[in-house]
Amino acid sequence: MTQPSRRSAEALIAPDRSASARALGVPPFLALDVMAEAKARRAAGEQVCHLEVGQPSGPAPRAACEATARLLATGEVGYTEALGRPSLRARIARRYAEVYGVAVPPERIVVTTGSSGGFTLAFLAAFAPGARVAIPSPGYPAYRAILLALGLEPVELATGPSSRWTMTAEMVAAAHAETPLAGALAMSPANPTGVVTAPGDLADLAATCRRLGIWLVSDEIYHGLTYEAPAATALAFDDDAIIVNSFSKYFAMTGWRIGWLVAPERLVRPIERLAQNLVISSPTLSQAGAEAALDDLETPEAYRAAYAANRALLLEGLPRLGFDEILPVDGAFYAYANVARFTNDSSAFAKALLAEAGVAITPGIDFDQARGRAYVRLSFAGSEAEVAEALDRMARWLPKR
Repeated sequence: MTQPSRRSAEALIAPDRSASARALGVPPFLALDVMAEAKARRAAGEQVCHLEVGQPSGPAPRAACEATARLLATGEVGYTEALGRPSLRARIARRYAEVYGVAVPPERIVVTTGSSGGFTLAFLAAFAPGARVAIPSPGYPAYRAILLALGLEPVELATGPSSRWTMTAEMVAAAHAETPLAGALAMSPANPTGVVTAPGDLADLAATCRRLGIWLVSDEIYHGLTYEAPAATALAFDDDAIIVNSFSKYFAMTGWRIGWLVAPERLVRPIERLAQNLVISSPTLSQAGAEAALDDLETPEAYRAAYAANRALLLEGLPRLGFDEILPVDGAFYAYANVARFTNDSSAFAKALLAEAGVAITPGIDFDQARGRAYVRLSFAGSEAEVAEALDRMARWLPKR
């Protein structure tokens, strides 16, 4: 009898060491790919205007930095409780009373490793494998990616002018009637559009989710960054909503990787068990800084004023350059613009703009797989000078296309 070769015998025993199908099924985050290319060009000596990533260009509030330095000097930087430092949880709870007039017990606050960590914990705690979760399109691409990575099914609901580019109660009810949903994920102000959901519409969405018996997850990471009227929290309409927020945007603390959840009481212990095993605790230094930042609003309010000036520049300058459809920029720091008059491929458009004009923007395909080839997102989180320079470069570049 012929004996198998050593290689074939090993193949029978050893598993395939390639990446899992689940990991391979997660698409790239194109905004970060563009950022990497833009940074590489800048490192090579090119002058690049960064309008691709939603990252505040200024430092964190001074109070956050000072509190972190004080804690670091003590050397007492060990683990905290899995749900977060009790003092930080209490301070976040107090913020809901101060800003929204909503009472939230500190016991329902969960400190997370950024909003990304919050989504992972919330999805794992609330949804069974294979559950269907409605998300808006266009929408933040990591929603789809995280759901897929966790074995859940994202159900993209196309928004448009008729709904003022927000996911509505009617959309969710229709999707649920077709095939039952386990939850719906809303975002206001929204990424990439900047649109704020009107309080009445958010109330309708909350009531519909409650009537259907599905979870409402509300991404409120851009709260504080609005230019007309403040955004409402879903907690004002449904005490059972799962709230995701972060210190990254309004407080300009992206790299600190610190955020929070407001969870229904019955989910807190399951989330705690997950956090104990997945992350142990969020970064202790970041928690100290975040707590101090909540009492230093001068810095984030100054940033918001700067974003408002940048917003005005774009809303005046982009139409002059031929961008004839810009979605409502109610909040956040993004303009989502139609480029169909220039191209039928926003990815190629963005790549050429970076290579030839040194302006980094994000193609819409990152946010909307069906219609994104006709759109791009421009972030105005940087300096006014950078936004003005980007407009000048685009004005010189576009006529050459």
